[in-house]
Amino acid sequence: MAPQLLSTCTFKSLFDSVDTFLFDCDGVIWKGDTLIDGVSQTLDLIRSKGKNVVFVTNNSVKSRRQYAEKFRSLGLASVTQDEIFSSSFAAAMYLKLNNFPKDKKVYVIGGEGVLEELQIAGFTGLGGPEDGEKKAQWKSNCLFEHDKNVGAVVVGLDPNINYYKLQYGTLCVRENPGCLFIATNRDAVGHMTDLQEWPGAGCMVAAMCGSTEREPIVVGKPSTFMMDFLLQKYGTDSSRMCMVGDRLDTDILFGQNAGCKTLLVLTGVTSESDLLEKGNKIEPDYYTRTVSDITKLMDSPSK
Repeated sequence: MAPQLLSTCTFKSLFDSVDTFLFDCDGVIWKGDTLIDGVSQTLDLIRSKGKNVVFVTNNSVKSRRQYAEKFRSLGLASVTQDEIFSSSFAAAMYLKLNNFPKDKKVYVIGGEGVLEELQIAGFTGLGGPEDGEKKAQWKSNCLFEHDKNVGAVVVGLDPNINYYKLQYGTLCVRENPGCLFIATNRDAVGHMTDLQEWPGAGCMVAAMCGSTEREPIVVGKPSTFMMDFLLQKYGTDSSRMCMVGDRLDTDILFGQNAGCKTLLVLTGVTSESDLLEKGNKIEPDYYTRTVSDITKLMDSPSK
């Protein structure tokens, strides 16, 4: 079925069939450090109707604690850390649920968010921003040393990625027996600032795929790994959830893979022409211009 433009009639049908709304963040709630118009009022209205609100983000630069601080800084003080599910958290939880040995270390190509979530889960993380200024040099008779006790490499969004980090991560994956290669996500681009898109974690992951000749374990959207946590926490079936996002290949596909209803907003990566293009194979149940349309439609009299 072709995606339906959200209207007063279709919105009521969607809203009545859902207990929990899952929101992506970049391009849906904010762009960079700028809150998208009408988001605060919409979230308050959804909560006032007894619905759960959850935030599921692929951006691994921040931890859940740091994301809660960002929500507060943008005037969304009602958002709690427990309502935030980031891919940095998912990476740490993947290791924990799969009994990753506590005596093994994790090398991080990514931000502080991954390192903090690893620490909370009881793991030792290496790399991250600390390796951002380091340089790998080609010298005769000079061996690039790496920690042989690294048992996993986690790759996420890293604005300070460099050749040193790629070499370190590559050596760990290729030379340390059984070393895991985990990607927080494979987003091609993202709204890191309010005015334009920037390269996403996908290009960092692709570099590691090229050098290791391995495919990663992906824990962020569209993988349904995080959905297990959501279903357990909210005690509801995925069919009673709606995933709201701006990307077809992550947000909407995540919702579809998990059996959720899906709503695409056009404030981020995907345009209406992208959605309606003949070659597009990923179609949401509904689409609308922006999250704040929910408020307008809820306030509109039914026809």
